[in-house]
Amino acid sequence: MSTFFARKEDVNSGAIERKWWIVDAEGQTLGRLATRVADVLRGRHKPIYTPHVDVGDFVVVINADKVKVTGRKGDQKKYYAYSGYPGGLRERTFNEQVARDASFTIEHAVKGMLPKNRLARKQLLKLKVHNGGLPEHGYEAQKPEALAL
Repeated sequence: MSTFFARKEDVNSGAIERKWWIVDAEGQTLGRLATRVADVLRGRHKPIYTPHVDVGDFVVVINADKVKVTGRKGDQKKYYAYSGYPGGLRERTFNEQVARDASFTIEHAVKGMLPKNRLARKQLLKLKVHNGGLPEHGYEAQKPEALAL
């Protein structure tokens, strides 16, 4: 019996089925949510997982503005942005970033848990993050299933 390895042709031809999952981030811890979402995006939950081929599924995260962090990370965790000019380093705390754009915090956490290569950039495109609740995400036609965390 030989080991199955997925190929790029299998994915492009539609032989590998991609499901849509929906995750409610309300009350979830940021890091634990991000690891589970990153595994689903890569396809590690499937028996046909192949590291060099994108066999992962789509993930829709709702209620991103209601995600929580433990301890004092709300005030201590910082997000940095550098413009490239002298004096152009900006920093925001987690609470400031959630008030400004909560979806960025989840995208940033998931991106940090994916490998740093072209395949991971392609897998990150399958992540859809929304601050609102269930009727506002707009992916009802794909029939997403709830992902238990």
